Amino acid sequence: MKTSRITYAIISMLAGIFLLVSAGCSVGLPDTGASVSTDGQKLKVYFLDVGQGASQLLVTPSGKTMLIDAGNNDKEQVMLDYMKKYRISKLDVVIGTHPDADHIGGLDKVVDQIPVETIYMPKVQSNTKTFESLLTSIKKKGLKVKTAKAGISWDLDEQVHVDMLAPTRSYDDSNNMSAVVKVTYGHNSFLLTGDAEKESEKDMIASGADLRADVLLVGHHGSNSSTTLNFLKKVNPKYAVIQVGEGNTYGHPKSAILSRLQKQGVEIYRNDKQGTIEVASDGTTIHISTER
Repeated sequence: MKTSRITYAIISMLAGIFLLVSAGCSVGLPDTGASVSTDGQKLKVYFLDVGQGASQLLVTPSGKTMLIDAGNNDKEQVMLDYMKKYRISKLDVVIGTHPDADHIGGLDKVVDQIPVETIYMPKVQSNTKTFESLLTSIKKKGLKVKTAKAGISWDLDEQVHVDMLAPTRSYDDSNNMSAVVKVTYGHNSFLLTGDAEKESEKDMIASGADLRADVLLVGHHGSNSSTTLNFLKKVNPKYAVIQVGEGNTYGHPKSAILSRLQKQGVEIYRNDKQGTIEVASDGTTIHISTER
């Protein structure tokens, strides 16, 4: 009888420990009310620190890759170093959002050194050496540029979907010609805006596109030209990333934009303060880590 009681007590204790451990494993998992078949695999979006410029590298759960912009001309080697660091041997998609040097300056060397499957650029010309150098690199690789414009969409892999939301029309200002991309993985989404300004933001709203996103790349490095209150409310992000260089002469990001983001309860990350910013999504939750 004594032995049976001891055995029963041991079994009860082990069962309690099992239930406690099982409960502990489930802490923090939100009840979304819907299933997302991502199997816990991560989409990683790197907001690369390229100083006063912009570049985003995306790596999907299956290893597909997309590079949007590549910083200024003096960041060519920096970009190649990033490709090596993140073990990028091929780029499935490259997007040059618009011809400004601080966005496409490093793209020529990336195209020279890394195999590229598909490249998108908006239908806007520039007579700069930077733009011509990129076109030369594209031509040497035998690539054909696809026009970046609203209405284009594709699956980067089976679980990651890409929608191009802008430009919705032609603009005189090259910033407003910026390719704007929304990337969706499960319940999480990213809105990557290039240098799109008020006019483009207004047209995106008018288009009826679903602008909601968990993570917003703040337009035009936090300039007053972008991130209107109406647009920000439509996006309703939890997090904002500002790609900006230390001590830049433009005064980016502007205090009015920072204040606007803060008043909307958006958590702000900046390359000049935190270096490269890595945002990882499992399709349900987002984890952000910074270089510093």
